Amino acid sequence: MTQRRPPGQIDALPESPIVFVVDDDQEVREGLSSLFRSVGLSPRLFGSTAEFLKHKLPESPCCLVLDIRLPGVSGLDFQTQLAKANINVPIIMMTGHGDIPMSVRAMKAGAVDFLTKPFRDQDMLDAVAQAIERDRKRRDNEKSLAELRGLFESLTTREREIMALVTAGLMNKQVAGQLGLSEITVKIHRGHIMRKMGVRSLADLVRAAEALELHHTEKSTR
Repeated sequence: MTQRRPPGQIDALPESPIVFVVDDDQEVREGLSSLFRSVGLSPRLFGSTAEFLKHKLPESPCCLVLDIRLPGVSGLDFQTQLAKANINVPIIMMTGHGDIPMSVRAMKAGAVDFLTKPFRDQDMLDAVAQAIERDRKRRDNEKSLAELRGLFESLTTREREIMALVTAGLMNKQVAGQLGLSEITVKIHRGHIMRKMGVRSLADLVRAAEALELHHTEKSTR
C-alpha cells in the first residue's frame, strides 16, 4: 500500500525535483533556496524571466515559483507566454502587492497557488509539493501515451481501421460487412490487435482508443 505523503514533504527520487525561482529580489531568492534545500529539493534561481528562458527544463519533475512584479515581462504575462509556447511547468505565483483580480487571473490561467508575501514557509512547501506532484503525474501520463502510440503504430493499416470500428461499438459481423471481409478474417485481425496493443479485454482496447482519440473516418481499400 502506498503511504500518503505529509503536506510539504516530497519523496526522494533518483533525480531530485527541481524548483525554479524567478524573483528580482536576491534576498527572497536565497531564502527560498535555503527552504527548498532543507526538504531535499534542488532550487534554480533567476533574477528575470529572460535568465530562466536560457535554462533547459529538466527530465525530472519540476515547478516554477514566479514573482508577479518583475523587470520587463510581468509574472502574469510570462505565465501566458509559457502557455502559448506549450511549456508545461506548474507555476506558483507570489507577490508583495497581490489583489483579488491578480490571483483570479493567475489561477484561471492554471497556477497551482497564489501566495502573498510574506508567506509562511509551510504554505510555500505545500504549494510546491502539489506542483511537483502535478508535474510528476503529467510526465507519467505523457510517457504512457507515448508507449501506447508506439503500440498503435505497430498495427497494420487494416488493423488500425478494424480497431477504430470495434472500439466504436460495431460487432465483428458489422465490421466485416462494412469492410467487405469475412467475419473470421475480422476475428483474426482482432486477435492480432489485442496482442499487439497488449490488452486482454475489449474494455481495455476501448480505453486505449479513447486515450489515442481514435476515430473511424474512412474505409480502407486494402
